[in-house]
Amino acid sequence: MGKTILIVDDEKTIVDILRFNLKLEGYEIVEAYDGNAALEQYSVTHPDLILLDVMLPLMDGFRVCKQIRAQDKMTPIIMLTAREEETDKVFGLDLGADDYITKPFSVLELKARVKANIRRNDVKTDAMHSTPAAGLVIDKERYDVFIDGRSAELTQREFELISFLAASPGKVFSREEMLHDVWQYEYFGDLRAVDVAVRRLREKIEADPGQPRYIITKRGVGYYFES
Repeated sequence: MGKTILIVDDEKTIVDILRFNLKLEGYEIVEAYDGNAALEQYSVTHPDLILLDVMLPLMDGFRVCKQIRAQDKMTPIIMLTAREEETDKVFGLDLGADDYITKPFSVLELKARVKANIRRNDVKTDAMHSTPAAGLVIDKERYDVFIDGRSAELTQREFELISFLAASPGKVFSREEMLHDVWQYEYFGDLRAVDVAVRRLREKIEADPGQPRYIITKRGVGYYFES
């Protein structure tokens, strides 16, 4: 059976277009047209990826994303939004969404993002396994990071981000490099996604996120992992 994608959008025309094109790629499709139905479909189908519109009846996409992330850190969520404001995009990423795409969008672009997110989810066992510093353990078998034996409860993206940086301690990576190598496709959005992901990661692994021990900023360049 193919991978299952949950499409959540109150515009039937958009759902129809997405269903048609994604089925051509071999995906199984389930649909929801409001926030409450989205949560119900998620609980029943346990999809491999969620395409989630922001503006929904009954419960908006931000609240849906937050509720799913409270129990599921791994399933990729791509937010669909007609809004151009950067704050809306950052808010979605801050709630744990893996990506966003702004309407109107290219179907080819969306399919590329869907494929990339699902592919990353399928290669979890290839994640790095190391103990880069006392108290911090990256565990590839559990696809998790532990701080003094306690799970940091990272999302898929956060785990991949720290694994990528820790694989080359001391090496500074630009935001563009991180988008290409961690997100694994040519990113069509802005570089703010990296900053949001790093901030969320620091909040989970650093004793003092304002004075980070592991993920260090190289001002004007990017980030590196301090071993």
